[in-house]
Amino acid sequence: MKNPFNARAPSFDAAAINATIKRALAAAGLDTKTGLMHEVTETVRRALAGGRSAPRSSGATDAAVIDVAARVVPGAEDADTSRGRPPSGRATRQPPGSFEAYEFSNAAGSRAYKLYVPAGKPAAPRPLLVMLHGCTQSADDFAAGTQMNKLADEQGCLILYPEQAAQANTSKCWNWFKPQDQERGAGEPALIAGIVGEIARRHGTDPRRIFVAGLSAGAAMAVVLGETYPELFAGVGAHSGLPYGSAHDIPSALSAMKGGRGAMSGMTRARPAKKAQQAVPIIVFHGDRDHTVQQSNGAQIVQQARDAHGALVVSTQTGSSSGGRKFSRSVHADASGQPWIESWTLHGAGHAWSGGHASGSYTDGHGPDASAEMLRFFMALPRAGSA
Repeated sequence: MKNPFNARAPSFDAAAINATIKRALAAAGLDTKTGLMHEVTETVRRALAGGRSAPRSSGATDAAVIDVAARVVPGAEDADTSRGRPPSGRATRQPPGSFEAYEFSNAAGSRAYKLYVPAGKPAAPRPLLVMLHGCTQSADDFAAGTQMNKLADEQGCLILYPEQAAQANTSKCWNWFKPQDQERGAGEPALIAGIVGEIARRHGTDPRRIFVAGLSAGAAMAVVLGETYPELFAGVGAHSGLPYGSAHDIPSALSAMKGGRGAMSGMTRARPAKKAQQAVPIIVFHGDRDHTVQQSNGAQIVQQARDAHGALVVSTQTGSSSGGRKFSRSVHADASGQPWIESWTLHGAGHAWSGGHASGSYTDGHGPDASAEMLRFFMALPRAGSA
């Protein structure tokens, strides 16, 4: 996940701002002379010196922030024909359904989104899965990497891809770390919930089978949505994400990403820690060599869920994917055997979508297939609101 900077500022004293940021990071005990924090401060310095947002780069800065190489993924508008065939050289065939772009606005703002609708007329209201991309990604990129549209045809699901606007965050990260974007009825949670409502009305989706999943910053926002709209989302999928309320500004976000908790005292005004309270089913994936968002964040997501659900019995198994990736899978179930939490630790994996396709960015093709496992988990859940 690229660093969650959002540079929308009027005229400023660049040198003073840069010095303030360096002092703040130093006060948090973060080394700004080497490694990740050095690259962060250099990116900020260059951005401030030019009086504009830092440009996206394929050089050392991005490499230090995200440990998997990025690439540009063609959108539907780049396809060979209007019927959605991929351009020459693409390694995967587009599913037969429609993948269309829209714009949504409400009191919280506006966002573009894309919706995949499987071919054919459904016999019953379709489930809906909301997919939230990571930093620097787009709907087309995330769809290509996760291959979720292909799986949607098999499961009969609608797949919704909201897109973060560069005006809201220059790295296109969802603003999971801002207090105004961690609350119900405001900010990005209200925007995404509004898009879901629009899709539900237009397509008559099954209101008890709406789910949300994401990668990195998208996973952190998916966790936020599960907490702020528990009656809307019947399940959450978090891949390489962070727990609810783990940050309240950029410095605390950077600390949380590195596994820090509560290290920001004295740097910003103390805030009461937010606590997840909603018992929403969740499936979590995290690589134990993720140097962008430390694995401890995935463990904390699971702990928050356990605290909310109450007494659950956990069982763990180990295995290897067909691609050779070793994993540990823990299932947290109630007394009747119904799983409510599932956690996958991907041994040796970094910050990338497990089992993803190389046509998308930030993917690890060694597996296991996170997309298939998330859909399997969601579809096995009791329908929200059912007896």
